[in-house]
Amino acid sequence: MPTDRQSTSVARPLRFRYSPQTWTDDRVHREIFTPLDSNLGATDAGPWYAISGTWKTHRFEMANGDVALFARSSDDAYWMGNTETPSSLWRTDKVPWEAVPYPVSRWAQRELLATLHDREPWLADYPYLSWFFLPVFMSKDGRESTRAFFREHAAGFPDASRRETTAFIEGILETGALDDYRDVMAGKLGTSSHVDRVRMSAAMAEFIAAKILVDAGYDVTPEIEVTTGHSLDYRARNGDTNVLVEVTRPQPPANRAAPGPVAAVRDTAETKTSGQLAEHGGGATLFVDCSSFPDDAWRMVRGEQPDVRHRPAVVYRARPDGRVEGYRKGSVPLELEAAISFV
Repeated sequence: MPTDRQSTSVARPLRFRYSPQTWTDDRVHREIFTPLDSNLGATDAGPWYAISGTWKTHRFEMANGDVALFARSSDDAYWMGNTETPSSLWRTDKVPWEAVPYPVSRWAQRELLATLHDREPWLADYPYLSWFFLPVFMSKDGRESTRAFFREHAAGFPDASRRETTAFIEGILETGALDDYRDVMAGKLGTSSHVDRVRMSAAMAEFIAAKILVDAGYDVTPEIEVTTGHSLDYRARNGDTNVLVEVTRPQPPANRAAPGPVAAVRDTAETKTSGQLAEHGGGATLFVDCSSFPDDAWRMVRGEQPDVRHRPAVVYRARPDGRVEGYRKGSVPLELEAAISFV
């Protein structure tokens, strides 16, 4: 998918701000707590967890449910919050989790995970998913929509419960294959204030693709930049095999008057192949994920096995119980029998 896809409509996941300055108790109260309290009604609640080393920590809770964390040493400090940023920190640099001293990132993670599970107790049963998506589950704009996508929309799967689908995604993540890419991969859910089920389901398709490749014995690297200025979703490696993979997820027709599921598969794949893959000039394998299709729609696709105007291609449907069924078009340079039951 294009490298600019994250910049189209949504803010970034939760990150730290770094201040290379000295912060005293008085300065924290004057320049952080007081403006938060004036604008939002803040409480200096105190941290829920201790931090190692000589860091001093603060936890601020706002009347609207926002939370802000602040950790400071003798000569620098880190801020993280899903609330408005005080003006005293506007000129500070944003830094990713991995660039923050471990005691600070570990402390912030514990604080935010505990807050998440306090507000969404059912997610405590899925620790890996909670950790992986924490930057969006606790983001300023996307915390309600991203949680609701799993809680109320079963992560985009039809005819399945939230428990089934969340356990399925938990199983994908606990392999650890995507740990090093948490920032970019978690961000694919987005941080918009409303649930965009189509876009979020398309993001889940990339996680399902990773599961298929890992189950088939491949190491995966996401977001592979190519010479056209685009990024393709994955590089799959195993021994001498080195294959680029792009993923698309057609949506089933919304009503009976619309074209059928076979046309939906063809049209969605054509959009991908006539655009990004055409510019790439070949050499990539197309994964067409039909996991949004209910049983009857998938049976029609499976029976007709429509062409998708790109070869090689794999068309498949995953279910939350781990079953993946599909078919191939062209000579697919990946051995996928261990992950997909081909029809």
